[in-house]
Amino acid sequence: MTAPLMSLVWTDHVTGRQGFLVVDRLVRGVASGGLRMRPGCTLEEVTGLARGMTMKEALHYNPEGRYVPLGGAKGGIDCDPQDPGAYALLVRYLRAMRPYVESLWTTGEDLGLTQDLVDRAAAEAGLVSSIQAVYPLLDDEAAARRRLADAFAVEVDGIGLDELVGGCGVAESALTALDRAGVPYRGTRVAVQGLGTMGGATARFLARAGLTVVAVADVKGTIHNPAGLDVEALLRARDAYGTVDRAVLRPGDADLPGDAWLSADVEVLVPAAVSYVVDAANEHLVTARWIVEAANMPVLPEAEERLTARGVTVLPDVVVNSGTNAWWWWTLFGDIGPDADEAFAHTRRSMRALVELMLDRAEGDGTTPRAAAHALVSDRLPVIAERFGWYR
Repeated sequence: MTAPLMSLVWTDHVTGRQGFLVVDRLVRGVASGGLRMRPGCTLEEVTGLARGMTMKEALHYNPEGRYVPLGGAKGGIDCDPQDPGAYALLVRYLRAMRPYVESLWTTGEDLGLTQDLVDRAAAEAGLVSSIQAVYPLLDDEAAARRRLADAFAVEVDGIGLDELVGGCGVAESALTALDRAGVPYRGTRVAVQGLGTMGGATARFLARAGLTVVAVADVKGTIHNPAGLDVEALLRARDAYGTVDRAVLRPGDADLPGDAWLSADVEVLVPAAVSYVVDAANEHLVTARWIVEAANMPVLPEAEERLTARGVTVLPDVVVNSGTNAWWWWTLFGDIGPDADEAFAHTRRSMRALVELMLDRAEGDGTTPRAAAHALVSDRLPVIAERFGWYR
């Protein structure tokens, strides 16, 4: 794949902090990708995320579906989301990016930001919606917008549907790998790094499938219990940033250092928080058989090479965590309605089929799941470009 179509660095005139926008590709004139806020965010990071969005969109291409993939893009702001000035900075960033959001970039929540916060800041910045660039592609804009709004209003056990579908997709990816290996769910142990939107939902769906979640990590440390954690209690006790109130810990629940999740004695490891957390310096700590990338780019290439050499399978982010993005478009374009059962069923079917296809390709080519995912994208991009065209 070639260089991104557009890379933009923005400097805030008030604080001097920087923000970034990278448009990797346009399909029918539009690109899709979330906006993250974290201290240390860089243009290089956002560029990699934008390329990943192009891949996620292409991987979900279904010629028989109403949803037609968009191009890939990503935004990022170098700031701690808990900084007192973070919201005002977000508004100024979106005000500066308004021409792009209005014309070609559809965005939403990502690391450090919730959809509610993005929506509120977008309105304050004078935008109709953070996804308004896609509206001209819809057959019936009013019906589509109403359908998506109705879907965002759906709650399951007090949690918004939009906060659950991504974790449903991650969990289904892990379950597909277990099924292919003939490993029973009961007795399979899991460690999850991050208990925010993606990590929390993943932990919930895996626990409900019968797996034992023995470790979860947040900014305060790792909560560990070899007999299994009460996932629902931990989810109820977390704040808006995914930090768990330690007052709910039970006897037997240990509060360990922050990186203890990485070396937990588990079969499945789910990094679901930040990028670049498994590297060449710490990959030897991993004892899991599978790493399921719920976060974007959590395993660095050299670490993945070493992990693969010792029999650890890394299920890549471009497949594993693509469910949230796909759910937005399945709903908006009308492939599914604003219903939780329909959303979960469609997500499970689609993610299982995609993971099966990737793992079949990896086995057939004698390569890794990540290389297989890239091969699938290489197969699909020319088809999408021929049918819909780049840069239009």
